[in-house]
Amino acid sequence: MKNNNKSRVVSILSLILIVAMIVGCSNNGGGKSPKSSSGTDGEGGKPVKIVYLTPGDSAAKPIQPDDRIIAEINKRLGIELELKFVPEGGFEKVNVAMATGDFPDLVTAQYPSSSLSQWMEEGLLVPLNDYLPQMPTVREKLEGQFSWTAVDGKFYGYPFIEEKSNVSMTYRADWLETLNIAPPKTLDEFYEALKAIVNGDPDQNGKKDTYGLTGTKENGFNTSFNFVFYAYGLPYGDWILDNDGKVAPVFEHPAFKSGVEYIQKLWKEKLIDPEFLLNDTQQREQKFFQSKAGFSVANLFRHVNRLETSLKELTPTGKLGFINPPAGPEGKHGMVGNPKGGLFTAITTKAKDPEKAAQFLEFMLSPEGRELLELGIEGVHYTKDGDNVNYNEEERAKDSFASNGWSHPLAWGNVVWPLTRNYLPHTEPQADRAKESVEIATSNLVPNLVNVTTPEEIEMGAVFGKGILSELANQYYFDMIAGKIDIDKGLAELSKKWREQGGDKVLAAVNAAYEAQQK
Repeated sequence: MKNNNKSRVVSILSLILIVAMIVGCSNNGGGKSPKSSSGTDGEGGKPVKIVYLTPGDSAAKPIQPDDRIIAEINKRLGIELELKFVPEGGFEKVNVAMATGDFPDLVTAQYPSSSLSQWMEEGLLVPLNDYLPQMPTVREKLEGQFSWTAVDGKFYGYPFIEEKSNVSMTYRADWLETLNIAPPKTLDEFYEALKAIVNGDPDQNGKKDTYGLTGTKENGFNTSFNFVFYAYGLPYGDWILDNDGKVAPVFEHPAFKSGVEYIQKLWKEKLIDPEFLLNDTQQREQKFFQSKAGFSVANLFRHVNRLETSLKELTPTGKLGFINPPAGPEGKHGMVGNPKGGLFTAITTKAKDPEKAAQFLEFMLSPEGRELLELGIEGVHYTKDGDNVNYNEEERAKDSFASNGWSHPLAWGNVVWPLTRNYLPHTEPQADRAKESVEIATSNLVPNLVNVTTPEEIEMGAVFGKGILSELANQYYFDMIAGKIDIDKGLAELSKKWREQGGDKVLAAVNAAYEAQQK
């Protein structure tokens, strides 16, 4: 018993230490944001203090204590904003902070997640419904495309789920020109293009050292080549309906089998980078820059100029191309499924003034707020000449704006991303191509069958996700591609084991959600 008590004390002390580190090492320079001299909405005419805990963006600069953008927000809203950042993607640290009961006024969490569901069930979040009349921007989204995020009719926060896509099929346009090949429009043409890249010496170095297609390792089912399944007619990005009208896993659709057969052919003929399972995003990009691979699925938009510039540094004649994913036998094509998750910003029950917290959330999403966070204060951070914006980079640098016209740190990675608003600085090179890439990518989003993600999926995964079930599907997927197991046998075993290891429980929940969706 003494050892147990000792362990319990150590655990409690460790938890306190972690929370102290989160609070003490926040990314705002270690101090509070400047107070407003004109805010009079708090008690005794004082500004209302708003503490906001959120993941930051790893590429953003730290916010300094005398940041003039924060001071301007304070002035306009009559608040005293204190920011507490955790590292980008550091949702576990957000969860630890909430677990202590020392809640912020607002918090951004991962959506969906078991932690967030628990907070809703335990009454730790304030429903926004009563405040929506004063939140026109948020209300339009919640009552529109995000209406399905309500729980028993209540909206417990703002879900940031990207409405656009920047995921495209990218390729070495200069290589296809060298090989006198048109950008492929079908899977058959794609196959021939990959063969030509592998065998035709597109970099003209006299060596057979190029691969047609590369990808990345992923945590969960690997989606690097999902465009092949959609080309063969996989109808949804999450689930399918079986012959009885019941929800079933995607690997039981004929398109999945056809897709695996096609990818297996590419693998056997050594048209795919054999190390793609070891690549992170940076390593995949390096293979593109270093003339190792001709095609890959990649994020574009604001990366168009960056990728092509990096390519030209090593190969001055290099060109980045992007196209629709190749179509299958019936002309169908798609790139990625519509996202069902992202970030979720909510007001906690410890908020000193929930109405003010709601006002701040609305401001962060409103046209007025986005203009401040993207451009700054007119006459200080920028000036306008008609529709043209002139950036004062010297003044912007003082307030943590990214260089070359990019946004303030508070504009990134909490309630929205620049892609949502198609935001690019006026100084961005190749802006037209960047916006074109978003149009192409968004046109290739694949719809979902079921709107929500059930708690059972969060716990165990499904197929295109994370968890024990997606890991099982992934293992069979790669074994079939590599020829380690017959495809028909592999799919039959996968269906059986997937259900036995929790799939039946997941399907029961997802079918119930689908039925409720139809009412």
